[in-house]
Amino acid sequence: MTDEPVEHPHALVEVVDGVMTVTLNRPGKLNAISEQTTAILWDAVNRFRVDDGVAVMLIRATGRFFTAGIDLDSRTARGQDVDPDEDNAGYRYRRRYREHHRLYDEMEAVEKPIVVAFHAPTLGAGIEMALSCDFRVAARSATFRLPEVAMGVLPGSGGVSRLTKLVGTGWARWLAMAGREVDADRALAIGLVQEVWDDEAFDAEVQRLVQELAALPREALGLTKLAIDASATADAVSARNIERIANTRLTFQPPYSEQYAKRPRP
Repeated sequence: MTDEPVEHPHALVEVVDGVMTVTLNRPGKLNAISEQTTAILWDAVNRFRVDDGVAVMLIRATGRFFTAGIDLDSRTARGQDVDPDEDNAGYRYRRRYREHHRLYDEMEAVEKPIVVAFHAPTLGAGIEMALSCDFRVAARSATFRLPEVAMGVLPGSGGVSRLTKLVGTGWARWLAMAGREVDADRALAIGLVQEVWDDEAFDAEVQRLVQELAALPREALGLTKLAIDASATADAVSARNIERIANTRLTFQPPYSEQYAKRPRP
């Protein structure tokens, strides 16, 4: 299945061979994440969730940066859409903030793989978005930094909560508290990304990964994702039962059941 590419002001969306690619394409602003970018991602995720013709979502970018983070020229990003002197200003701010969090929650929950491919420096909100995705891969020239603390705030869209679960408290402090930059190899070592490839091979390796994921059995992939998420917070006995329940369903349906039927019987 192939769609004609749809070019939005801040991104390009296309579907080829079951892979939906969202390319951040705002190089003049270093791909800063704007309200328009967020809306494009919402549309893409909503389609990805329900379209059986799309198996994998890939998020990547063009230009010198993957993204410089949230667009600070946005009134919403600066909190200027909420008057701090009004009644319930804090509640109104958190309510709007929560709407943004819902996008990352949905990306985390959808039962299909989302891959983020970092080709260059990535700041702030770009890291937070990626933390909600399944696979994060990087070119060797990529770097990662959470600069929010220097501005007097914290990375509050997963840059503390998801980051800590992923890399542990020590490295979360290094990144989110100290605001220190890590290169691609250090990101791999601490678990922030799962693979690093040389720049020259990066595009080809990313395409190979997403095509291999797209070829995997959908139900097995989705249930494995659910089982991993459920097991992460379950006790040992419950986690084993989650595996048994999921595998009971998978064992008696194709493609595994077809392979099982072909095995010689004693």
